[in-house]
Amino acid sequence: MVEGINHEQVTAWLKDKVPHLQAPITFSLIAGGHSNLTFRCLGSNGATCVLRRPPLGHVLESAHDMGREYKIISALENAAVPVPMTYGLCTDLDVNGAPFYVMDFVEGMVLNDSVIGARVAAEHRRGIGLHVIDILSKLHSLNPDDVGLGNLGRKEAYLARQIKRWTTQWEASKTHEIAEMEESCRILTENMPEQVGATIVHGDYRLGNMIVNNDKVSAILDWELCTLGDPLADVGYLLNNWVSAGEIELPGEGDQSPTAVGGYPERQELCAIYSANTGRDLSQINYYRAFSHWRLAAIGQGVYKRYLVGAMGEDRDVDLDKQKMGVARRAQAALQLLQG
Repeated sequence: MVEGINHEQVTAWLKDKVPHLQAPITFSLIAGGHSNLTFRCLGSNGATCVLRRPPLGHVLESAHDMGREYKIISALENAAVPVPMTYGLCTDLDVNGAPFYVMDFVEGMVLNDSVIGARVAAEHRRGIGLHVIDILSKLHSLNPDDVGLGNLGRKEAYLARQIKRWTTQWEASKTHEIAEMEESCRILTENMPEQVGATIVHGDYRLGNMIVNNDKVSAILDWELCTLGDPLADVGYLLNNWVSAGEIELPGEGDQSPTAVGGYPERQELCAIYSANTGRDLSQINYYRAFSHWRLAAIGQGVYKRYLVGAMGEDRDVDLDKQKMGVARRAQAALQLLQG
């Protein structure tokens, strides 16, 4: 049996919602997730789908909202943003002990790091990069009201709300002091740029949350941090994860991002394309890059604490010291950008 899945009852639920998935169904944990748990559901006939549920044990308030994530993906199915097709949402806790939703299994590669990134053919890398920034431009050009997401959250004061949210969750997850987190928070609060307009913000927009095939992105995944607000937060976050060949992003944190293998558009080109597509000014993009590092440090601390208390399941093998140091390095990177 797979931890986190009530095999018999989930199978019965899937039989009704995903009729082409024939029992018996085999469930397996998909590697790579660090928050919500993602399972591959394989039918005896070879058909597949994906099940997403919250992590095991206690979770922070407002995090891991399955209904919200399901609503976002379903709303974008007919938009110019590639997402998997959804099959259904289960809110009956008697079925699996926690809410979950099911979506299509999209074939392709997920570029989590430069080892996997090296498997991408050199002639496809530039096309992938151009598609990534094109999709982001289109996402940020959508009117949230037109796709049924106008009530996803408040549109104004995005940075203020995000800094408040992640400060609260940092405090709730804190197991030790990191001075750079506190100082970065102070500077971010005191030097907040004025928000120009509001769009759908993915919140975790990087190649590791995309499925690619050849030179195209087939699906954008992991919408749990999505909200409404300042689109430049997505741009800053993407740039932090867009490492040029030979560049050291965060020394000692581990393998580089998939773009480190070379052949992808440079950050400057991505910024130029995005500005041309959207008309947005990126002159203060380093603030948003710093904000993204700081926010990721807060998220990473939450992940660290969940691993520490065993809320991510018994099958997970993680280097806790590396995770802890990764949080500190993100905080340091944020402060360096703010003081540079």
